[in-house]
Amino acid sequence: QVQLVESGGGLVQAGGSLRLSCAASGTIFTINTMGWYRQAPGKQRDLVATITTGGTAEYADSVKGRFTISIDNAKNTVYLQMNSLKPEDTAVYYCNADAIYYSDGYSYGPYDYWGQGTQVTVSA
Repeated sequence: QVQLVESGGGLVQAGGSLRLSCAASGTIFTINTMGWYRQAPGKQRDLVATITTGGTAEYADSVKGRFTISIDNAKNTVYLQMNSLKPEDTAVYYCNADAIYYSDGYSYGPYDYWGQGTQVTVSA
């Protein structure tokens, strides 16, 4: 089906930057959208940003002007450039893809797929 592998998390001081990457692989027929969500301890998983393969992006109000999402359709990879990081951005960041896969000559979906998550920690 479809697998998502994230990279780029880590520890950074407030005001710093990080870039997350997420590569989709598998028997992908098409990807509709990709995005990033985050979940802080004891809180629900929230939308950070999404982008269509046509390049239309949406952002949570809390990250507008600081985060930029982009997509490389040829590589089935989505990126999240995070600037001016704040301690409240600390969370596990999850990659998401809305995709259709193929198998035995048929296509299935779209389904939601999730990465394993990558920790982002911003120190004050």
